[in-house]
Amino acid sequence: MLSGWSWIIYALSIALSTCSDEDELLKACAYITPESPVLSIGSRFTAFCTLNKTCIDIFKQNASYIVWKTKSTEIPKEQYTVINRTTSSVTFNVPSSFENPLTCSSLIYGQLEQTLHGIFLTVGLPPDKPKNLTCIVYNQDYMTCTWNPGRPTFLQTNFTLKHQWAEEKNSWTMGKKRLLYKKPQRNQISRSTVEHPDCIPVGVNNSCTISASDFQFFVNTEFWVEAVNALGRNRSDSLIEDPVKLVKPNPPFIDKVISTDELPSALKVVWKNPLATVVMKLKYNIRYRVSGTMNWAQVPDEDTATHRESFTLQDLKPYTEYAISLRCKNEDDSGYWSDWSKEKTAVTPETKPIKGPDLWRKIDDYSRGSRRVLLKWKKLEHSNANGFILGYTVNITRKIQPFLTINTTDTNYTVNLSKDAYTVKVMAYNKAGASPASILTIPVLNFKELPAVTNITTFVKDKQLWIEWTAPKMPNIKGYIIEWCTKCNSVTEWQQESNSTHRTFLRGDIKPLKRYWISIYPLYNYGHGSVQYIEAYLKQGSPTAGPTVSTKKVGKNEAVLTWNQIPVDDQNGFIRNYTLFYKPSNGNKSSVTLDESLTEYTLTSLSGNTQYMVHMRAYTDSGGTDGPDFTFTTLKFANGEIEAIVIPTCLAFLFATTLGFLVCFYKRDLIKKYIWPNVPDPSKSNIAQWSPQTPTRNFNSKNQPYPEGSFPSVSVVEITEVDKKSFSEQDIKSLDPLKKEKSTSEGHSSGIGGSSCMSSPRQSVSDSDESESAQTTSSTVQYSTVVPSGYRDQQPPATRSFARSESTQPLLDSEERLEESPAGDSIPGGDSAVQSNQYFKQNCTSTETIAGGLHVEHPRQDLYPIQEEDRFRLNQFSGVWPVENQLDVSKRDILHTSPEGHVDIKLETTMLNAAPNEEPKCYLPQTVKRGGYMPQ
Repeated sequence: MLSGWSWIIYALSIALSTCSDEDELLKACAYITPESPVLSIGSRFTAFCTLNKTCIDIFKQNASYIVWKTKSTEIPKEQYTVINRTTSSVTFNVPSSFENPLTCSSLIYGQLEQTLHGIFLTVGLPPDKPKNLTCIVYNQDYMTCTWNPGRPTFLQTNFTLKHQWAEEKNSWTMGKKRLLYKKPQRNQISRSTVEHPDCIPVGVNNSCTISASDFQFFVNTEFWVEAVNALGRNRSDSLIEDPVKLVKPNPPFIDKVISTDELPSALKVVWKNPLATVVMKLKYNIRYRVSGTMNWAQVPDEDTATHRESFTLQDLKPYTEYAISLRCKNEDDSGYWSDWSKEKTAVTPETKPIKGPDLWRKIDDYSRGSRRVLLKWKKLEHSNANGFILGYTVNITRKIQPFLTINTTDTNYTVNLSKDAYTVKVMAYNKAGASPASILTIPVLNFKELPAVTNITTFVKDKQLWIEWTAPKMPNIKGYIIEWCTKCNSVTEWQQESNSTHRTFLRGDIKPLKRYWISIYPLYNYGHGSVQYIEAYLKQGSPTAGPTVSTKKVGKNEAVLTWNQIPVDDQNGFIRNYTLFYKPSNGNKSSVTLDESLTEYTLTSLSGNTQYMVHMRAYTDSGGTDGPDFTFTTLKFANGEIEAIVIPTCLAFLFATTLGFLVCFYKRDLIKKYIWPNVPDPSKSNIAQWSPQTPTRNFNSKNQPYPEGSFPSVSVVEITEVDKKSFSEQDIKSLDPLKKEKSTSEGHSSGIGGSSCMSSPRQSVSDSDESESAQTTSSTVQYSTVVPSGYRDQQPPATRSFARSESTQPLLDSEERLEESPAGDSIPGGDSAVQSNQYFKQNCTSTETIAGGLHVEHPRQDLYPIQEEDRFRLNQFSGVWPVENQLDVSKRDILHTSPEGHVDIKLETTMLNAAPNEEPKCYLPQTVKRGGYMPQ
């Protein structure tokens, strides 16, 4: 930076400079040469910066301090050149994107940069040579020349169209005045002085228009273009031509088009030419088309190659409107064609129709002796009508005999016909005449149809629905009838084709996304062939809606799903397949592809008691559409699974119940023994009949309370009451095991008075010594005594003992009183007093008389085997017969060993003669079995 003293010196120098004279103040410190140059892009340029002597002296500068810049960008110092102390130069290539200005600066005192001078450079290109010079004379009004100016120059470039007569091509630099010459072959005219002014474009740089007064027909004229800018100038090639050869005439004007009835297929066109024949003769192009179409027809060039003002068009269609247009050009083919003239329309005259209307029928079923036949025909196309159709003539014949003839303006007619064959003819007519007849045969009833077409296919072409077929191999085919409809119960459209046609498109309002049922009938001379059908779409799309799924049957692992076919109007195409999507509530989505003909499907391998969400997507050739979601839940148990569990369980229960019933039935005696033994009903007791006061009864088999065989073992045992005192202590102790056995069995028996069979609620005389004195016979009756004897003739001990009966059957009052009466006579020979009025009586089969008046009955009965335990007890128990006259029964008769090794006790019923004044008592015996006795 400058020091404080330096700034002071700099300020003083400026002040001193202001005090100098005026010329010195106006001088700059430096200047650049050349100043504001125009440079060509890509050229090499050198600039010089020269310092003034005054600035050098004041600021102590020289050329080495100079810095060159373009706008704000410093040019590299390698491009500098210091020529001397006052001058520095810079050299560089001029780019197309050069940034102005170019400046030179200096470092004052070597530190402060000061811009000394600057210039602006103009960068561009010199003009190219103009090319493709073309001139057109529009009619004879003006001339316009166009050219190609070349590349942009980025500079102001001026283009000038120049022209002169070809004879003066070397004098065009002499001035603006020119001499006018006429061509030698033309009439001589005097030389005059004319001007050929230059044409300068306005607003453009590639065209210029010369007025008609500045050029002359029939004189060869030279035309060229000059381009000039700051970097140079250029000139196009010359165009030398007679302006009359460059004429583009105006379009002819069609005055009128004339039609005549004599020529129904011709129109005469009359027009006006744009140029007089003095200037040039013309040739023409004439074109025409049917109104409403875009297809033009053109008259051959050789028919219109000469100058004229009218022409007659031929071979046109009758009663048809045509649009006509024409253009013209120099007859010698020089110059340019004019634009087409404005169209003119006209209608050709009418003539009779060239063909009959297309004819078809619809025959209803034969009923009530007739067939209802709908005849229908189409309006003639304009090209075939040849005029305005006034009506139709319908002629019906049967077997060559006229049947019906009518005229109508409708295009259908209904008639009732019999089952015979008919021929129908329909003709269309206009004011010029009638058309040829269209003939249709109504075949006889039950007519055998002829062969049909084959290989029907459809396709779309040019946004039209085409149908193609193979003709039947039959001669005399007149044509084909094609019918189609979107709903067969709606209006049916139809069209007729010639016999040579094997492919056509449906000429009707065919809409996309609609299904069409198409049928084809071949027509023969004597009827029609069989019909063939096909379905088609002009354009397919995705279905409007997908199928709605529902369940028909749901099981545990499967579900039967059903859906309805999508309505045809909503299909928008042919359904190719279905995709069924299903997803459990806690799983992944799965899918299955189904045939389009299905309406039911069974999903398998499902999880039980699970909710599933399903939906179905229907696909056409253009895509698919989903139906609504549907949910269902599988069963917890499969069909029959509950029955498979319940039925076997019930059968098992029933079997067990039946088996138990059978066991109970066949083992009822055994079960009864252990569960509910027979206990006599005291109210029905027969003890009163057995008392001693009652005479002995002989029971027969009918009155016997226990029939033979129902009571397995019966014994009669004499009960002998022995005085307790006569027993020794050892004898009494021998009865203890029996007491214990009795105590043990009390809980297992039942009987009258609340006691069981094996026990008694009241204590007998043998239960204990302490209770003997208190017990009487009124409380317990001992009517059963087991008296053992010696085993196999062994002498038993003399000790006598008795045991009580296990039965607790209560006695009747009479019986209790008898026990309380005084004891009767004792049996003789007894050691102690024994009451002789106690007897047991059974209906016996034999009676024995024992000496001394004693009657003993011996019924033989089967005995139960005695177990080892009982044998031991019996061995411990020993007694003596209480009476002297008792039967001598050996031990062998009482104890008997069975073949199985068991010991049986044989007991006999003993009946003693009672006292004369007493009736014998009779008691039922007790059966000795293991575990106790069963009272009867």
